[in-house]
Amino acid sequence: MASFKLTIADPKTGNTYQKEVKEQAAQGFIGLNIGENVKGDSFDMQGYEMQITGGSDYCGFPMRKGILGLRKKITLLGGVGFGARGTEKGIRRRKTVCGHKIHEKIVQINLKITKEGSKKIGDIFGKKEEKKEEAKEAKAEKKEEKKEAKEEKKAEAKKAEEKPEEGKEEKHKEAKQEK
Repeated sequence: MASFKLTIADPKTGNTYQKEVKEQAAQGFIGLNIGENVKGDSFDMQGYEMQITGGSDYCGFPMRKGILGLRKKITLLGGVGFGARGTEKGIRRRKTVCGHKIHEKIVQINLKITKEGSKKIGDIFGKKEEKKEEAKEAKAEKKEEKKEAKEEKKAEAKKAEEKPEEGKEEKHKEAKQEK
């Protein structure tokens, strides 16, 4: 009984969506390699085509293209499974990675959409892009309110600066008249 967590990336929007497939739908993935295309019809995504970009096994080791077998410990110069970013050139590390073929011990499969279907992916997963637009509008309104508040404070500060000077001049004139 195989089951996989699919992480589906939409390169157009940059969003990712999660879906779990079990039994028959999951059996369709077993034996496929990284880089192969999968049709979404088998797991309720009619019309969609996706490319397998990677995954990880039950221990969290990443799948790496070009590795045969279930798991191997290899020396890496960079890329998938290397870990640290921004290290010096020439640094090598010995890391454990999974092979490029999907098998029963794989838990997560990463997919990238290559062809869209008739329904939008946001509708399939119940996420709406309207929420993002509403959030952007709310942020813009808050920024405008902050600008207006700053302008009001500046205007009040200018008035406060002008008033004491006027008061000083009046007191000075009064003092001269008294003498």
